[in-house]
Amino acid sequence: MSTEMSAAHDLWSAATRFAIYYAPPRDSIWWRAGCAWLGRDPESGAPLAPPQPVELDQPLAALTVVPARYGWHGTLVPPFRLADGVTPQTLLAATQAWAARRARFAVKAEAATLSRFVAVKASDDAGAQALQDLAADALRTLGSLRAAQTNAELAKRLDAPLTPRQRDYVETWGYPYVFDEFRFHMTLSDSLDDAPARAALTQAWNAQMHDAGALPVHGVAIYVEPQPGAPFVLWQRVDFAQQQEAAA
Repeated sequence: MSTEMSAAHDLWSAATRFAIYYAPPRDSIWWRAGCAWLGRDPESGAPLAPPQPVELDQPLAALTVVPARYGWHGTLVPPFRLADGVTPQTLLAATQAWAARRARFAVKAEAATLSRFVAVKASDDAGAQALQDLAADALRTLGSLRAAQTNAELAKRLDAPLTPRQRDYVETWGYPYVFDEFRFHMTLSDSLDDAPARAALTQAWNAQMHDAGALPVHGVAIYVEPQPGAPFVLWQRVDFAQQQEAAA
């Protein structure tokens, strides 16, 4: 546990949110590059100097404010408060039990535009499906540990242009983009209207990761938002126990 996480633990409350995220292995180039890009390591708490794409006419840090707060990750189970009687250790034990049944795999991935964001996504259908299946399994297995949404939380989620299916997902699971609506992504930018900036960011990421190889999905991580609006921190890594499968 990082120094940042140890200190934040004292601030946990009923408002603390947890999330099951994908995080690349600590010793992988995918972890180092993503943390540097967002300017901080959410596991160690260390601030990092972001690279500066030569094609970009403003600091990279100015374009990554929101993803930097959430930390380098890909969402599997969106942030949630714990249900009554569920402790962080209960969540950890349940996540470990689930992960013991999962096998490692790897997917081809690259940066692309996702709406007005730049994000790392699976670059083929097989990899995208493998990640969608992983997220669905995690949500079905661990979803019972989530606290019920407050009326305010539900109203905020529903105050958006959603399809009927997405509205049903919000009411049942607290988030519209789950199961068949899920699209795995690791966010590299804020929402940007500037198309040339999005293109520059996409090109810069893909150039630096050209020889990185497939994205290794060797486990998950439990991230924590100690207080509303605080930076998310990586609390615990949970490795998949089964032998690695062939790349998707």
